[in-house]
Amino acid sequence: MIDTHAHLFEEVYDEDIADVIARATEAGVSKICVPNLDVTSIPRLNALCDRFPDVCFPMMGIHPSNVASDFKKDLEEIHTALEQRKYIAIGEVGIDLYWDKRNLKVQTEAFETQLLWSIEYNLPVSIHAREAFPQVFESLYKVGVDKLRGVFHCFTGTCDELGEALRCEHFLIGIDGPITYKKADFLDYLTLAPLERLILETDAPYLSPVPVRGMRNEPAYMLHTAQKLAEIYHCSLDEVMKTTTKNAENLFNI
Repeated sequence: MIDTHAHLFEEVYDEDIADVIARATEAGVSKICVPNLDVTSIPRLNALCDRFPDVCFPMMGIHPSNVASDFKKDLEEIHTALEQRKYIAIGEVGIDLYWDKRNLKVQTEAFETQLLWSIEYNLPVSIHAREAFPQVFESLYKVGVDKLRGVFHCFTGTCDELGEALRCEHFLIGIDGPITYKKADFLDYLTLAPLERLILETDAPYLSPVPVRGMRNEPAYMLHTAQKLAEIYHCSLDEVMKTTTKNAENLFNI
């Protein structure tokens, strides 16, 4: 399997990252896509992927929650990083209106700039959309959704939002630990998306699946998410693993 979204450079893994990687491998997770957060996380991201080059594959971008008033300067540093080494995607980028709706303008400008980079560098984009799907879709259509490809990371949107996401034909749906939660409303309509449009994620260290909810998340726990997906889609675990892995390989070219 491929964990297509895990922040393994976070400090919570400093003491046992080698063990985390070993447990992932033992659980069947052979590759891990690692999204950047902001300019301060670039050195840690690169160091992690240099240490585990056959397992960890880096993305480059600014998380919407880290877009500040001086974001243009930060974007310059992100763009410089893109020129200096190979990254598999632009990410994690998007719009987040859960915490603060006042900076929508700067979030949108940063997001659209990075969408343009995904076209410029021919890279997929990992999109964070929290309480902001209308705004995210507006930016995608403005930039040119037909020229873009990527994933709606950690999808927990409405039925209508899922339908709109599926109409973005070059985009996949990221499935994380919340599908194991009892109060996950999107489970009622998730199967409107064919398995061929899904990829697996952890968003580690966050969003741990049941039965390890509340603990620090890690890629090995993605097996619980895959098992739940097999239950929801009435298919074998093997089919979930093979299909989502193929989808991830094709999207991220790994």
